[in-house]
Amino acid sequence: MKYIATSIFTLFLIAQSVAQKSTSVSDQFTIEGLVRKTLTITIDSLKKQATVHLDSLVITNHAGVKKSTLRNIKAVPIKQFLDQAEFDVESPKQLSELYFVFIASDGYKVVYSWNEIFNNPIGGAIYLIVERDGLGLDKIEDRISVFSKTDDKTGRRYVKGLSKVVVKRAE
Repeated sequence: MKYIATSIFTLFLIAQSVAQKSTSVSDQFTIEGLVRKTLTITIDSLKKQATVHLDSLVITNHAGVKKSTLRNIKAVPIKQFLDQAEFDVESPKQLSELYFVFIASDGYKVVYSWNEIFNNPIGGAIYLIVERDGLGLDKIEDRISVFSKTDDKTGRRYVKGLSKVVVKRAE
């Protein structure tokens, strides 16, 4: 009996250590880095935007295995906020050297290139969730989340608790 209890406790500790960190709430995010002025996007500013309705999105892991499904989504394209950023570059040629690091409140990071967002249809399919399953942002546990609708492995770039987007330049 002692062996079973010890085994169960050990398995519990192992499961805890490999589980994803819990995401803390984000009520706003910033666009910073190589921009002339940092932009702050709040829940209130997101609520004022025109939304796109998506019936559902299946979230899959790196192997393509279904992990969950987001239903009844109202979303806003992230591109409209990135369009407001004035990138700190000397010439348009340097835009192709820019990339964006989307960072969650728990430290999870996802990267998109400038060309992916501004020179490819993918850019129009990267969304911020405004409502999910009839719940508004103030009631969604993760608050501000971002995902790419066109990804095959949707969970890889599904950022929950978005806290900032940092614009950087490839060296």
